[in-house]
Amino acid sequence: MSDLLIYLIALGALAFAFSSWWGVRKLKARHVRSAVGEEAHHPGLEKQKVAVVLNPIKAKSEEARAAIKRACLDAGWDEPRFFETTIEDPGFSQARAALEDAADVVLVGGGDGTVRVVAETLAGSKIPMGLVPLGTGNLLARNLDLDVYDLAGSVDTALFGHQRFIDTAQMGIVNSRTGHSSKHTFLVIAGIGLDAEILGDTNDGLKRAVGWLAYTEAGVRHMPGRRKKVSIALDDQPEQTRKIRSLLFANCGLIPGGIDFVPQAMIDDGMLDVVVMSPRSAIGWVAMYAKIVFKHKRHLPVMTYYRSGKAVIRCAEPMPTQLDGDPSGEATAVTVRVDPRSLLVRVKGTSTGHWMPDGSTL
Repeated sequence: MSDLLIYLIALGALAFAFSSWWGVRKLKARHVRSAVGEEAHHPGLEKQKVAVVLNPIKAKSEEARAAIKRACLDAGWDEPRFFETTIEDPGFSQARAALEDAADVVLVGGGDGTVRVVAETLAGSKIPMGLVPLGTGNLLARNLDLDVYDLAGSVDTALFGHQRFIDTAQMGIVNSRTGHSSKHTFLVIAGIGLDAEILGDTNDGLKRAVGWLAYTEAGVRHMPGRRKKVSIALDDQPEQTRKIRSLLFANCGLIPGGIDFVPQAMIDDGMLDVVVMSPRSAIGWVAMYAKIVFKHKRHLPVMTYYRSGKAVIRCAEPMPTQLDGDPSGEATAVTVRVDPRSLLVRVKGTSTGHWMPDGSTL
């Protein structure tokens, strides 16, 4: 690699880190569009049976447990029932147990992986999911305009907030080389290609130390590389062949750092926003970076957008995939489709607080 390219990549990484930090400070001013078009409604329950799927290894898990217990006690409700995830079971059986326990609301205390797994179980049930963000990215919480740094506020919204339906999406993964196939739900962004490579090669120690900025270091290392040929079919239309570095499927578009990666993506519009990224050089990466950060609307050949309810991607050689920031294995084919308004979630409303027997709030 030439010295010039190394300098460009390093400069881009520094610029990304700075603008992301600045984006966090300016997030409220920049992200003015609503992530969800539907008006939230009040659940209308005077008393709730609360279940909590909790990832106990998260740093603030015990603080979250105590806050949820205290809030339920103060509201005069029964003590919440906790279901802890394990390495072997990241939340599937725990979410099913919460439904079998006839919970009125299921809170999720964990990161994006725990949220995604619980959502997969709750989708279609009409039982609301409340978010208590404890992870690094907390992608869905950010797109629902929750303050991921305010634990008490998140608990209050999860228990006493309003609620609305959002879309979920599914990715079917097939690896013809190994014979493996699987299907998973995602809520924010799934992808195949470079994005998955970066997520799979991010240093865990660095991530614990600096959070989501650790992805920048892995991104710099993986930026040089070749494009790969794939076929893309949208909504059962004829296939088109493209050479790509990464292909993303966005249910909503806000990512850490205050970056509105896919501004047009709406979480309840029944559509996915498909982003094809095909830069050949450092110049292409810089152009894409500028388009995202400064929200340029001009067409950029190395970054194209499509809207679709279904997408089928086929590739000659296995490529890594990811779901909401979690690596999900290699695939030679993926099928992605949206499931409109399938998940009920708790969000901020015009008022939050403890419900009183007459239906008012404190």
